[in-house]
Amino acid sequence: MDKSNKPVVAAGKKVLMHERIHSSPDGYLMVAIGLLLIVGGAYWAWSGAANLDLPGLLVKLLTSVLGAFLLSGLYMLQPNEAALLSLFGQYIGTDRNPGLRWANPFYAVRKVSLRARTLNSPTLKVNDKRGNPVEIGAAIVWRVQDTALALFNIDDFERFVNVQAETAIRHLASQYAYDEGDDVPTHETTLRAGLDEVTKALSVELHKRFEFAGIDVEDAKLTHLAYAPEIAQVMLRRQQAEAIISARKKIVHGAVSMVEEALKGLSERQIVNLDDERKAAMVSNLLVVLCSDKETQPIINTGTLYN
Repeated sequence: MDKSNKPVVAAGKKVLMHERIHSSPDGYLMVAIGLLLIVGGAYWAWSGAANLDLPGLLVKLLTSVLGAFLLSGLYMLQPNEAALLSLFGQYIGTDRNPGLRWANPFYAVRKVSLRARTLNSPTLKVNDKRGNPVEIGAAIVWRVQDTALALFNIDDFERFVNVQAETAIRHLASQYAYDEGDDVPTHETTLRAGLDEVTKALSVELHKRFEFAGIDVEDAKLTHLAYAPEIAQVMLRRQQAEAIISARKKIVHGAVSMVEEALKGLSERQIVNLDDERKAAMVSNLLVVLCSDKETQPIINTGTLYN
């Protein structure tokens, strides 16, 4: 965070006022001085009231008024809270010291929380890189880092965070495909499979958008990711078909290996000599048995191998 007093010129040629630290004096001393002036002035006026000295009485009353005026400059800051001080529209500085503080009573004091806040974005319906409608949501942890930018550069920084977060999530979803497919390169990052990379990209996107308002992104995670209801069933059937095809490939590959080993073992041990036609029949029968998803019914041959 830039703590200098120099304004920064943004890309849009606008002057941005960054935060500068202002250390206000401790408020307890001013409480003692203010109470002393109030009590002392009142006692002084009461003790000299019998003299009926109007100028002197006014001076004594003004002493009490001065004490009350000094007390009006007191303000209190909680931990992780800051106060922006301005004098007739001119930015003086930001006080980040917690406790009872005192500033010039003419200063305008605007408090802002520096605590971490969580934005749970609503579920958004957007189109992914392939044009499929998906539902996506995210939880974002953020805090005010530069109080001057947050209050002087943005009209309502909380609303700004909500709008920019939604824009960033929509833009992120359009940069990636939801899942792998025939039209997606094998090593390309997807929303479902590349969660770590997508989360990192979301944090970078949010940081770029929030930096203008002095907001820092602590964490960002996707909380909801699914196909839109209108295509969810179709995509589910597609995923099931891809899973079945993948499983069938593994089954066939294993069955071919087993048949190959069986024929090789029979040949090496010379248990039985098979011609090409019988080998083909045996291979066909073994593949049916090994690849079938239902139990097969064996047929016992009581004749010869050729009958």
